[in-house]
Amino acid sequence: MNNAILMSSGADNIDFMIHGIFSYEIFGHTVWITTSHVCILIVMLLMLGLAIAANRTMKHAKEIPEGFQNVLEIMVEKLDAMVYGTMGSKAAPKFYNYIGTIFIFILVSNISGLLGLRPPTADYGVTLPLGVLTFLLIHYNQFKYQKPKEIWEGMCSPLPPWLPIWLPINLISEIAVPISLSLRLFANVLSGTVMMALIYGLLGVIATAWPAALHVYFDLFSGAIQTYVFCMLTMTYISQNYETE
Repeated sequence: MNNAILMSSGADNIDFMIHGIFSYEIFGHTVWITTSHVCILIVMLLMLGLAIAANRTMKHAKEIPEGFQNVLEIMVEKLDAMVYGTMGSKAAPKFYNYIGTIFIFILVSNISGLLGLRPPTADYGVTLPLGVLTFLLIHYNQFKYQKPKEIWEGMCSPLPPWLPIWLPINLISEIAVPISLSLRLFANVLSGTVMMALIYGLLGVIATAWPAALHVYFDLFSGAIQTYVFCMLTMTYISQNYETE
C-alpha cells in the first residue's frame, strides 16, 4: 500500500497516522477502532472539559470580566456577531448554538495536529455527516417557511414553472451541497496532513524543528480558514430558505 502512495525507497518511513488499534466482530463483520476514532474522542473530551470549565466560570462570573471569563465572553460575542451578521436578527437566535458548536468542533479538530493528533476532519467519515446535517437543516427550513408552489418555482428557475427544463440541473445542484461542503473541508485538511507526513517521512531527523512553521500554516491558519468557510456556507444556505425578515 505504501508503494502505491509514494513510489520511493523511503515510503516505508511515511506515517499517515491511520492505524487499527483493535477490532471486534459484529454480525459476522470485523469492525476496527482506528486512530481517527481515538482522535475524535480526544477532541470531544477537550470540548467537554472546556464546557465544564466555562460553566463553572460563568456561575461565578464577575461584573468586570478577567482571565478565562474574559476569553469566554469574547468567544461568545464573536460567534454571535458572525451568526447575526450572516443570518439576520430573525434566524440567528435559533442557530447560535448549532453554528457555535460545529465551529468549535471543526476548529479544535483542525488544529489538533498541533498536539500530534491526526485531525478528525481529515477523515471523510467525519466531514460527510456534517455536510448531511447542513443539508437536512436547509430543506427542513425550506419546507417549513416556503409553500410547495414557491419550492417548485425555485426548482424550475430561471424558466417558468410550467417549463421544468432546469429541474434536473437544479436537483443536482441541491444534492451537490453536502458533497461539496464535506469534500472541501476534508480535502483541505487531508492535504495538510499528507504534506506533513511526507516531510517527516522523507526527511527523518532533519525535520525536527523547522516544520513547526508549516504546522502553523496547515493546522492553525488553514484550519481556521476552513472552519470559517464551512460555517459561513452553512449559514448562507440555511438563510436562503429561512423566513424573510
